[in-house]
Amino acid sequence: MRVGVTGAGRIGRPHAARLAAMPEVAEVVVHDVDTALAAAVARDLGARAAASLDELLSSVDAVVIAATTTAHADLLRAAVDARLPVMCEKPISHDLERSRELAAHVHELNAPVLMGFQRRFDAGYTAARDLVASGGLGTLYVVRTAGHDPEPASEAYIAGSGGMFRDFAVHDFDAIRFVTGQEVVRVYANAAVRAFPIYARYDDADTAAAALTLSDGTLAVMTYARHNPRGYDVRMELFGSSDSVVVGWDARAPLRSLEPGAPPLHPRPYPDFHDRFGDAYERELAVFLDVARGRRSSPCTVDDAVQALRAAAACDRSLRESRPVDLSEIP
Repeated sequence: MRVGVTGAGRIGRPHAARLAAMPEVAEVVVHDVDTALAAAVARDLGARAAASLDELLSSVDAVVIAATTTAHADLLRAAVDARLPVMCEKPISHDLERSRELAAHVHELNAPVLMGFQRRFDAGYTAARDLVASGGLGTLYVVRTAGHDPEPASEAYIAGSGGMFRDFAVHDFDAIRFVTGQEVVRVYANAAVRAFPIYARYDDADTAAAALTLSDGTLAVMTYARHNPRGYDVRMELFGSSDSVVVGWDARAPLRSLEPGAPPLHPRPYPDFHDRFGDAYERELAVFLDVARGRRSSPCTVDDAVQALRAAAACDRSLRESRPVDLSEIP
């Protein structure tokens, strides 16, 4: 296969490198609006650079969209119109209406699209899903998620991120649906700027929390912060009548126990999402190649992306209006 990667930055370059190492991939073609960057990445990986999007789409069998979020919708439309299988990093768009329109267009063309929610391909989240589905947790009482970046992003990223819930928490909205098999039906959100005023400049926050109700009555609590001095921390805890489990808690988790006799903090906690989810990204790309070859259907569809974005939009409304918001209020 010849696989194109559009976007050669912080997620596109690692995707291109992983694809270049896969036996099924005969050629990787790299594209970026910064043609010099695309050429440099291609040179480093032994790949080929495409000078334009048209050149990329006309010379590959499948395409991975890893460009800046604001470009996703246009790139997705162009790729499916070119009748190419697509893996698109989340989200389709920060705009819910535009996301719905693109999802409808994908369905109209019956286009194979895998959305890049990599936690679905992480071994821990998959095991949690299997445990819930098998009944091993019994009655699920509470789901708790936590997300902490090691440090704030650049101002340029903050300006186009879409905010805490659409950028960061949207991964957990999808993960909660994936693991529990339930839909989010109500949210109540809160947020604050605790340490980094740059977020306030863009009507965003560096710290946030939300309480959720799921369709079967399970409760969920989500907490987020843009700074953890110990490293990158993403976890999901599930408490049921038969078992209590956690995903993301291992020797490298960047959290220090104060209990006597507890092991010390690992000398190399997870520094970023590339390290924490490296194996998941590999599996995600391998699955995408199967989707592109017609061996299986997409396990993470445009509809999944729209549902996660609806929950994020409900949190934004809850934050603005200081009240619980039912998902039925978000079309």
